Amino acid sequence: MATAREIQRRIQSIRNLGQVTRALQAVAASKVRKAQAATLATRAYAHAAWEVIIHLGAAADESLHPLLTRRVPVQSILLVLIAGDRGLCGAYNQNIVRTALDFVKRRGLPVSYITVGQRGRDMLWRMGAKIVADFHGLPAVPGIAEVSAIAHAAIDEFLEGRADEVYLARTDFINMLVQKPVIQRLLPLRPTELGDQAMAEYVQDIRAANVTEYIYEPDAATILGTVLPRFTELQVYQAILEAEASEYAARMVAMRNATDNASALVEELTLDYNKARQRAITREILDIAGGTEALAQAMAARA
Repeated sequence: MATAREIQRRIQSIRNLGQVTRALQAVAASKVRKAQAATLATRAYAHAAWEVIIHLGAAADESLHPLLTRRVPVQSILLVLIAGDRGLCGAYNQNIVRTALDFVKRRGLPVSYITVGQRGRDMLWRMGAKIVADFHGLPAVPGIAEVSAIAHAAIDEFLEGRADEVYLARTDFINMLVQKPVIQRLLPLRPTELGDQAMAEYVQDIRAANVTEYIYEPDAATILGTVLPRFTELQVYQAILEAEASEYAARMVAMRNATDNASALVEELTLDYNKARQRAITREILDIAGGTEALAQAMAARA
């Protein structure tokens, strides 16, 4: 059984840990507000842009732009995995990596990865996965210039034929308590055929409306050559904003739970400490009483 001094040391240690988790909670709460504002500010535009490029892909000829080219059969895929740079955010990193790996397993095709975030990179590296590019150290609210390199790396892999399809593995920000891991098909920019159960369960996509013809000015090749790469880059940017907001929300909740658990544990240990002190005091009283009784008996024997 632990002594009162040992319990007191544990209480102090847990209090110090609680101060750390409380500080991390405050930092995450500050960052998640900024990340949430940025995510919500661009979500409607990114969604509308995705509808436009999917409708373009459904109506336009594949020969107008290489990003529209559908390759059959699919020989390999590229997965852009967006995780966090740090831990202490509950199961956030594990959930998106597990979802991505389950999707890849069900597809049953050779896969390469572009990782965003050190945690996802480290998990895949330990598994021996093929990582073609790694990006980390992004700020809480990255700019489009900081994300463009990620989009260009994915586009290059597709255009150079090293990947026949490109997917985004990201976490959608629903609210402060709910974040949903999803897979989004990025390239080619055409409606996804969701007949495969693996894709139907995981891939988030937009179905193209019944669009028969577009009028292009000045011409289709010029418009698509400008719009499609930019809108593709926008989808990667929005995915990273969603993931950043989800990560900070998960970290804030995890640190709040850790702080609450530390407070509850301090209360339990304080009760144990008081009981240990009571036992020690009781033993001392019994020792004094026993010594007094023994002294009284010795004096009575001499008399």
